[in-house]
Amino acid sequence: MAAVTLLIAAFFAIASPVFLSVANLSNLATQIAPVLIIGVAMTFVITAGQIDLSVGAIAAFIAATSAEMIAGGLDSAVVMVLACLMGLGWGLVNGYLTSYQGIPSFIVTLATMSVIRGFALFSTEGFSIPIAEYTIMRKIGSGTLLGVSWLAWIAVVAVILGLILMYKMRFGQYITGVGSDEESIRRAGVNTRAIKMWAFACSGFAAGVAGVLIAARLGSGSANSAVGLELTVIAAVVIGGTDLFGGRGTIMGTLIGAILTGLIANGLTLIGMSPFLTPIVTGLVLLIAIWINMRGKQFSDLIVKLSGK
Repeated sequence: MAAVTLLIAAFFAIASPVFLSVANLSNLATQIAPVLIIGVAMTFVITAGQIDLSVGAIAAFIAATSAEMIAGGLDSAVVMVLACLMGLGWGLVNGYLTSYQGIPSFIVTLATMSVIRGFALFSTEGFSIPIAEYTIMRKIGSGTLLGVSWLAWIAVVAVILGLILMYKMRFGQYITGVGSDEESIRRAGVNTRAIKMWAFACSGFAAGVAGVLIAARLGSGSANSAVGLELTVIAAVVIGGTDLFGGRGTIMGTLIGAILTGLIANGLTLIGMSPFLTPIVTGLVLLIAIWINMRGKQFSDLIVKLSGK
């Protein structure tokens, strides 16, 4: 996927002289940030053999609720903390229903996706709520460090934390074990239900962070934001090499997948493609990329088998 990403980047660099400009690359990093932040957490969920379709709705709920609380006079710094905790709470709800009540995660998160966005729409009546420019949240949304937006730096921190959790701590090992053979891990004394629940908690928390950042960047909170975000996140994770059926996950692969999805959308816009054609081309390119990824894995497995013989 890294090779595919470089090839597509090279194509857009030739097709559009603006593509490699500092301003565009900085904008691209900012656009990718919410997908990457949630994608890191989604990697744990999918590696555990689960799925979370509610992250887009959680992000929209957090964005709208944060704007409402700030408009009501609450300090934006306090709002950001409360917003992340609310995201964590929704994740725990998903995790509890999936892990302790035995309801398939697809059904649970499909239902909560509707419920959560419904709450946001009911609360705001579908209107976008502006956030004052002087607030800390707005300053984070528009501020930069070394020429790179704060959103991008927060995404980098999320990747680092994901790498530590996945490869340096037992939680990551348990997540992989639950996805590959949950019964064996359970017999080894691991509370597999708690592991799955906290994977959803991480996903909800990440969606809460992303919701805050989306509202901060747009300068307003809307219940209609982040529509389809969950599909983009899942595509980025799967493109990166995480097995959709669990047992294998890669944080760096998710990083590459997030860059690839953002790269395609950004590049097609720069070359002036019709917005009506963009989703068609994006879907086809992602389908081809996943196919290449799967064929590459099969080829590498064949090489390993031959070398073993």
